[in-house]
Amino acid sequence: MIEDLERSRLTAALRRVAQQDRRALEEVYRRTSAKLFGVALRILSDRQEAEDVLQEVYLTVWRRAGSFDPEKASPITWLVSVTRNRSIDRLRASGSRNTAPIEAAEHVVDGAPSALQQVQSNAEHARLAGCIELLEPRQASAVRTAFFEGQTYDALARAAGVPLGTMKGWIRRSLISLKACLE
Repeated sequence: MIEDLERSRLTAALRRVAQQDRRALEEVYRRTSAKLFGVALRILSDRQEAEDVLQEVYLTVWRRAGSFDPEKASPITWLVSVTRNRSIDRLRASGSRNTAPIEAAEHVVDGAPSALQQVQSNAEHARLAGCIELLEPRQASAVRTAFFEGQTYDALARAAGVPLGTMKGWIRRSLISLKACLE
């Protein structure tokens, strides 16, 4: 209900702006400037640029209010569209894209492990897998599930049908065995 009232007021104000009614433009500004400034600021990330775009938007509204068609869009949708387009135009015109010379790519750190690190990791993984295989099958399964799948000790105990204390003991003894095996 309130939205419908606001929509009809803005539509009427834009019609009056199309007839060069300055008070109608003031009304449109008063009702929409905070929202439109937010749109421009979000796109431009610069307060001064957003203020400049907002001024351009209201000049556009003054000149083009007659092109607003309430059958095609709500007044706020039309105004946001004008603001968004002006903001994007401003971004493109300023060329404010984060660019750097190609030589800077040489200093970009690659987060992927090196070939040596991968070989070492694979060797460590194979050693760990071999040590886990030496454990009693139920304990090996509990260790895999707890540490590789993230299951809680309580969930493991329920799934295995053993008391929680028993499961904790299995895991503890298994970790001690694994440590000794890996050393």
